[in-house]
Amino acid sequence: MKLTDRWQAGKKPTLSFEIFPAKTPKGEENLSRVVAELKTLAPDFISVTFGAGGSTRAGSLDLLKKLKTDQDLETIAYFAGYGLGPDIITAVLEGDREAGVENILVVRGDPPQEEGFQPHPESFLHASDLLSFIRPRYDFCLGVAGYPEGHHEAPSRDQDLAYLKLKVDLGAEYIITNYCYDNRFFFDFFEHCRSLDINIPILPGVMPIYSIKMMDMLAQICGASIPESVRHDLEAIPEGDREAMVRYGIGFAVDQCRELLRAGMPGIHLYTMDRSESVLGIVQKLRQEGWL
Repeated sequence: MKLTDRWQAGKKPTLSFEIFPAKTPKGEENLSRVVAELKTLAPDFISVTFGAGGSTRAGSLDLLKKLKTDQDLETIAYFAGYGLGPDIITAVLEGDREAGVENILVVRGDPPQEEGFQPHPESFLHASDLLSFIRPRYDFCLGVAGYPEGHHEAPSRDQDLAYLKLKVDLGAEYIITNYCYDNRFFFDFFEHCRSLDINIPILPGVMPIYSIKMMDMLAQICGASIPESVRHDLEAIPEGDREAMVRYGIGFAVDQCRELLRAGMPGIHLYTMDRSESVLGIVQKLRQEGWL
């Protein structure tokens, strides 16, 4: 089912998760357990990431097939086109279509870190270029990424929004945002989008706090800021008290989601990091309160 059809149906807000392909047999075993636990929450869809330079091309497609065929779950296939030539791009999209995927999230993707990687001479430099290639050739429901705090490579937040407007004009049908730990960034982003006539669904991404180390690492990669109030709260948690950290992360995310849903957002997209404990706690609490 195309996501836009689901949102237009006017049902309850959607619940969705992001996962990524495992790289080791142990990771595969863990991911199978996580997917089984996430499925008990009856998500509306699950998104599957696509590694830089096509590094998880086979694994991403295999995971999409398992979710669609074995688990009967709706999916979004990320597609990061950086460095890939038109033939590979076409092959990936054909594979997604044959697997029954109807929804694609079009992103540029990060440059691969492997030494010696050379981008294809006909690869696309921007997500907008990739979108222009895909839109006239396929009938996927195409989405793009949004950045409430601005993309860390953009010269300014205004320019980043101009790029987003271009992608919408080129046929993007929905936006999934990067996470932020202060909802004021999201609401400011949302209002700016609407002022630019970006009127497609904007789905907020929420990253639970799993650990201080992971929070700092992801913030550095994604360009998300960490409020001083959050750091202060985390510093008060005794070192090594994992249960207290999990409880704090669940409570913080529930507060964020509650505020977003109260404001009428179309759903919540949780970044799971291939973990389930915190996500289970967050969703169960939101459902107890009637938000989902």
